[in-house]
Amino acid sequence: MSHQETHGFQTEVKQLLHLMIHSLYSNKEIFLRELVSNAADAADKLRYLALTNDALYEGDGELRVRISTDKEKGTITIEDNGIGMTRDGVIEHLGTIAKSGTSEFFKNLSGDAAKDSQLIGQFGVGFYSAFIVADKVTVRTRAAGHKADEGVQWQSAGEGDFTVEDIVKESRGTEIILHLREEEKEFADDWRLRSIITKYSDHISIPVEMWQEGSPESEGPDGEKIPATEGQWQVMNKATALWTRNKSEISDEEYQEFYKHISHDFSDPLLWSHNRVEGKQEYTSLLYIPSKAPWDLWNRDRKQGLQLFVQRVFIMDDAEQFMPSYLRFVKGLVDSNDLPLNVSREILQDNKVTQAMRTAITKRVLGMLEKLAKDDSDKYQQFWAEFGQVLKEGPAEDWSNRERVAGLLRFASTHNDTAAQTVSLDDYIGRMKEGQSKIYYIVADSYEAAAHSPHLELLRKKGIEVLLMSDRIDEWLINHLTEYKEKALHSVTRGELDLGELEDENEKAEQEKLAAESESLLKRIKEALGDKVKDVRVTTRLTDTPACVVAGEGEMSSQMIKLMQAAGQQVPEVKPTFELNPTHPLVARLNEETDESRFTDWSNLLLQQAMLSEKGSLADPSEFIRLMNQMLLANLK
Repeated sequence: MSHQETHGFQTEVKQLLHLMIHSLYSNKEIFLRELVSNAADAADKLRYLALTNDALYEGDGELRVRISTDKEKGTITIEDNGIGMTRDGVIEHLGTIAKSGTSEFFKNLSGDAAKDSQLIGQFGVGFYSAFIVADKVTVRTRAAGHKADEGVQWQSAGEGDFTVEDIVKESRGTEIILHLREEEKEFADDWRLRSIITKYSDHISIPVEMWQEGSPESEGPDGEKIPATEGQWQVMNKATALWTRNKSEISDEEYQEFYKHISHDFSDPLLWSHNRVEGKQEYTSLLYIPSKAPWDLWNRDRKQGLQLFVQRVFIMDDAEQFMPSYLRFVKGLVDSNDLPLNVSREILQDNKVTQAMRTAITKRVLGMLEKLAKDDSDKYQQFWAEFGQVLKEGPAEDWSNRERVAGLLRFASTHNDTAAQTVSLDDYIGRMKEGQSKIYYIVADSYEAAAHSPHLELLRKKGIEVLLMSDRIDEWLINHLTEYKEKALHSVTRGELDLGELEDENEKAEQEKLAAESESLLKRIKEALGDKVKDVRVTTRLTDTPACVVAGEGEMSSQMIKLMQAAGQQVPEVKPTFELNPTHPLVARLNEETDESRFTDWSNLLLQQAMLSEKGSLADPSEFIRLMNQMLLANLK
């Protein structure tokens, strides 16, 4: 007796269905690409499992996808003889979206159909794309290796619920029947469907077939009889794994469609590289750089990595062993002749072949990016805007390629009056002043805070360029990137500002004179501030600001302290060094103050101003306001 149940869709599925129906109206035909792609994946999975269990083929090892249409009924059927699904699998895969970060994805949706369409494309709509054109979908499936009476039928109108019931299905695999909406009946036209299939399926490595109607008996021009022909399944694609073909035979359109097949992204890739390696190792790689960052790029639970094939047999998705984490945006596949067909993730982890391939593939991706940066700076900036912060993880993660990755990094700088990160380290070195031996940089909470920092005053006056860093990861980056092409990277907010040969001897002598003349003032301020500061000294970096705070050369910066605190880690107390500009009127006024209580208040006010400028916040803002108001009132009298 058939057992039927009704289930409600997961909330996120309802949202996705609504969005697809209303946001993807401009690109409706992608439903066929998604469903054919899923069917091909099901065939790949069966082929892999059958390596150790040939019985799963059930005597039929010719894998295929078949598409047929019934114009009268207004239906399209996509059928495969792949792995199929059990009843539990149907409920799990066709009723829920088991992606971590799903709720975050929906929060990012704006209500703008065009923008949301892009996001939905990055999310990967898969099976649910059927409802773009269908008002009812029927799925008939049976898992390979199961009995005929263990088939399952799933049906839904794409609204609040779906039904699942037991059926008898003689053949393994999955059959999806789309009951087209009245306004979408054009897709039931045989020629319309053929043009879409040809467009989207040439790269798929198993046959994608359409039913070709036979012709009745007819009479030729000379009266001879032309016998009737029977209908037959006609292969619509090349049915050869795209990456096994010669590059010269593959069009850009085919490469782009294959990218969409493996990534389920709607956008064309930014660039790609197809490479066959022969000799000591034999493998083929097809690597893509996407044009848009996926919505879950920063999700820790996100699966990443390349598709792995061994001798053209699909082995696994997301084989992360072939790509370092800082290149996790790369999509594509690797097909090896040197790995065993039964290779597992555990074997890949410590396999010398895998490690050698990882090294070579990493260098290839870096080479792709270097060429893009050299040949097309605008396109590289497009890449940088999407993936720059991920690439900044590279110097810490990949020591052997640290300098190559560093050459790909881009920053804002005082050379340009813009927050755009367009300056490379090579650009900076090319503009260094004669005698300059260091690359100067500042890390702050925002571009504005970096660009207007008082620590830049002397450097701006001397025309020395400073890199302006404000991404959250920059402090982490700079702790692992201490030099580039034998040029040390030096923070302008840490330690003494050593300009080396760029220092003017007269200015240096004047600084030393000021320091000597200010000794008593520095001592008074140190006593007034007590243990709030590590030291008080005359500054060498300020021209217009009265005071600033700096960290010691080997001490943790304020930005790193913030990062560690945000991560919930304990940080040691770091007392700043307080630097004063004796030529500033406020400091000169402070030096004349004879009332020790007022002197202490003035000293604390200048320190808190400097802390606010450096950190963007104060531990006790009310105390700062009290002192400020007190000083204002005193000057009003």
